[in-house]
Amino acid sequence: MKIKELLVLLFIGALSFSCKEEKKSDSDMNTSTETEENMSATSMKNQRKTDGVVIKPIEHATAVIEWNDVVIYIDPTGGKAAFEGQKTPSLILITDIHGDHLNVETLDALDTSNATFVVPQAVAEELPEKYSKQLEIMENGTSKELSDITIEAIPMYNLRNEALKFHEKGRGNGYVLNIDDQRIYFSGDTEDIPEMRSLKNIDKAFVCMNLPYTMTVESAASAVLDFKPKQVYPYHYRGKPDVSDVAKFKQLVDAGNQDIEVIQLDWYPNDEY
Repeated sequence: MKIKELLVLLFIGALSFSCKEEKKSDSDMNTSTETEENMSATSMKNQRKTDGVVIKPIEHATAVIEWNDVVIYIDPTGGKAAFEGQKTPSLILITDIHGDHLNVETLDALDTSNATFVVPQAVAEELPEKYSKQLEIMENGTSKELSDITIEAIPMYNLRNEALKFHEKGRGNGYVLNIDDQRIYFSGDTEDIPEMRSLKNIDKAFVCMNLPYTMTVESAASAVLDFKPKQVYPYHYRGKPDVSDVAKFKQLVDAGNQDIEVIQLDWYPNDEY
């Protein structure tokens, strides 16, 4: 073979090898980017940080909110282990007397010595005497300022005849937290009551949906489309025996008003749903 032909073959071989290496490098970069995106999506399921407020789902109806130096526990249940790594609470808000909202064993296991408890009267009557000096009792329709946060007590109750026994009007509280210029709503156990539908200027709404205790995804979506929060977080969606279809809830809200952002956090870290 002539020297000129040999040099041409060597040049072609080197060029082919270089292209393969470049493609492999591009593939590695794409894989790395996809991995980072997946990790980011997973982390978003574990907490949501917006406008200086950090929202951490614990399980079902239980959440932790952090804002500046204020730490709020919503319906703390699950024992001490559920709050591993969390800061000690400044405020504890309890919505109702049922065990997935009020759990004395959990309260006893946590450091609540510097916390103020915000509760309806029915919950106050279920708490041990040792907590009595820490209580702020709120009735439906009242408001109170604590730790620079204005808290509004919102009614929560059932409408369907077959569910009236679960939550009677006036017993429990949903809450709206006014933090800086944000209004954050936790529905507690309720159906799509007029008081929910008439809420105004809600930035973040945590809305329950589980049968037979609260409401269907259709009722929840209908109420959300009425009061138009900027963001809605489906929570408290494990029922008996079924788990509510939160994907369907999102579809209904998206179809009715695409300006409302539906955000799904992981409220059941120990389950597949």
